[in-house]
Amino acid sequence: MQQRLYPVPEAVNEVPKTYAPGSPEREELRNEIEDARSLKADIPMFIGGREIRTGKTIEIHPPHDLSHSLGHYHKGGSEHVSMAINAALQARLSWAAMPWRERASIFLKAAALIAGPYRSKINAATMLGQSKTVYQSEIDAVCELVDFLRYNVQYMTEIFMHQPKSTLEAWNRIEQRPLEGFVFALSPFNFTAIAGNLPTAPAMMGNTVVWKPANTQIYSARIIMEVLIEAGLPQGVINLVYVDGPVAGDAIFSHRDFAGIHFTGSTGVFQAIWKTIGNNLPLYRSYPRIVGETGGKDFILAHASAKPLQVATALSRGAFEYQGQKCSAASRAYISRSIWDKVRDHMTAQISSFKIGGPEDFGNFFTAVIDEPSFSKLTAVIEKIKKSDEVEIIAGGKYDKSNGYFIEPTVVLTGDPCYFTMIHELFGPILTVYVFEDNQFEDTLELIDRTSVYGLTGAVFARDRGAINLAAKKLVNAAGNFYINDKPTGSVVGHQPFGGSRASGTNDKAGSILNLYRWVSPRTIKESFLPPEDYRYPHQEDD
Repeated sequence: MQQRLYPVPEAVNEVPKTYAPGSPEREELRNEIEDARSLKADIPMFIGGREIRTGKTIEIHPPHDLSHSLGHYHKGGSEHVSMAINAALQARLSWAAMPWRERASIFLKAAALIAGPYRSKINAATMLGQSKTVYQSEIDAVCELVDFLRYNVQYMTEIFMHQPKSTLEAWNRIEQRPLEGFVFALSPFNFTAIAGNLPTAPAMMGNTVVWKPANTQIYSARIIMEVLIEAGLPQGVINLVYVDGPVAGDAIFSHRDFAGIHFTGSTGVFQAIWKTIGNNLPLYRSYPRIVGETGGKDFILAHASAKPLQVATALSRGAFEYQGQKCSAASRAYISRSIWDKVRDHMTAQISSFKIGGPEDFGNFFTAVIDEPSFSKLTAVIEKIKKSDEVEIIAGGKYDKSNGYFIEPTVVLTGDPCYFTMIHELFGPILTVYVFEDNQFEDTLELIDRTSVYGLTGAVFARDRGAINLAAKKLVNAAGNFYINDKPTGSVVGHQPFGGSRASGTNDKAGSILNLYRWVSPRTIKESFLPPEDYRYPHQEDD
């Protein structure tokens, strides 16, 4: 049959729904939440197209409602990791041989399913399992995940259509091969979209995947697998396992066919993985691709020319949306002395107006942190702050886990720009503010640049264009995503490709064509139409 070059649909960003009172999506989501709370989910692993139940079950509770059980998942062991690896390798050749446009149709259908019939289901799962408010879930679990799928198909098209120049005597072409082996996707709890993108981006390019989500994201991860299966993903292409990290690592990083890792998580874990891969290099068929986005100590800098209300709103949203559990969340702020009082008044007024509680109440802005280890770590930090003479808590500072893991949005004022909460990633609702003198703006830029090992996101607020230009220049390596007069969170696929360097990762920019290039290994082919038949060159002839 004649092959035709069918263009894929042009990618467009999914528009968030408002969930305003009286809207149909509001009623539909509330019904879905009620249904999810009334059921006890039995969540298997998915390996080689089979549902695997071990009988070793772990209960799932909403972080904001510890007395309620959403169901349980079946925990696996090393044997299930081996099963997943074998399933991925068995599916590899047939998946790689599938025409890329056929693969594209699967992921475009998955996007349509999430935007349509699965919208309320994946939102409800994210809200209940990860304690996200309706808006935070909508922009993540629906819009960003749909955008990843749509735009990655578009980027894949561009990659496969790009070809080198040829001549009349020779035809040159590039064949984009999937990696030789399987890819390991290790995803975090805080974004359902990231959990979906980490396995699907390599799979889209023809790779097969072993996927381990964070335990605290399993409740919504299983919805992603349901969508992919309904969209027609063949058996064994993506294999979902629920195992401890070291158990997965021991099997995966010692396997000859390990070809790459797609990771989002902590810097410490990523550095340990990199070291393990380096030590095991002689074992592998090829050098594994290591793609990771890790931590951040993200900043907001306010020049004296900035508008105080805009700065305060950026701090309130940037630091406390999703309880500060975003790798891009603002956790350190540098405010010019002349505007500080107004910024402080606006910010503390906004924070005091936050409605706090479970996401089932759509009026809430702020809910619980993810689990007890996070709660314990963050509350220990708050207690340390309370005992210090170097800092002052100007908002929040209270916490309670009697019903859920609730920590008040907390703002700390320090006169020491190197106080530990200005340096170390805390991953929670704690913002530290340092006030600098107006004439020390350039010195403060240098301070920001050297204070933290990270380089993920940052923002500068100013109306003075000279100040903006100076900040952009001096902070060129301090943030992979740099914002001017905007909060440092909320990147949109196709608009602000996301990622940072330094201790924040490999900066392979999720949501861009750069990331997909990491999951292929190109082969250049030259076909000569008139091969030479004499070894000699003209310069060898006699004068």
